[in-house]
Amino acid sequence: MRFTRMRTARATGAALVAVPLALGGATSQSHAQDASPSPSGTFGPGCASLSQKADTARDKVVEAAAAYPELSQLVAATVRARLSSALDGKPDVTVFAPDDKAFKKVTASQLASLLKNEGQLKKVLTYHVVDQRITPDQLAKGSFTTVEGSKLTTSGSGTHFKVNGKANIVCGNIKAANATIYVIDAVLQPPS
Repeated sequence: MRFTRMRTARATGAALVAVPLALGGATSQSHAQDASPSPSGTFGPGCASLSQKADTARDKVVEAAAAYPELSQLVAATVRARLSSALDGKPDVTVFAPDDKAFKKVTASQLASLLKNEGQLKKVLTYHVVDQRITPDQLAKGSFTTVEGSKLTTSGSGTHFKVNGKANIVCGNIKAANATIYVIDAVLQPPS
């Protein structure tokens, strides 16, 4: 009986010591997470509204983009500029992919002019591509050289990021076999 009471007292004492430690650890951990969590999966306000036709993790980047009906304008422009093979052949890229709503923000005359000039179309499209996989951790204060050759910047925190201070990432960290895709709400223009 005496042995049982001592064991119970020790267990109760250990529990009383462990509770504040556990609470303290949880409290500081939650503060750290509130500061700027880094998303590990897809993130962004537009992810829920994207209509993905299939899992894209094993697809090359152009096929992966084609799995999203909201990226049909980008895929069509990529095919028109004859960039599909070049992009699919790269081992690791990041694509800042303007959605169809972004293309609707471009005036009809600007879009028509861009689609007629293959060289200019390639320049604009390759400005959306970086020759490395960019992780969400790198987006907070990022500066990257695009395939086109100019710099592109990213900024933000948590799950809210901008590209070049203008385009919002509406759904990010979409995985493809050779790429990470960040869907954006504007067509980026390379510096003149």
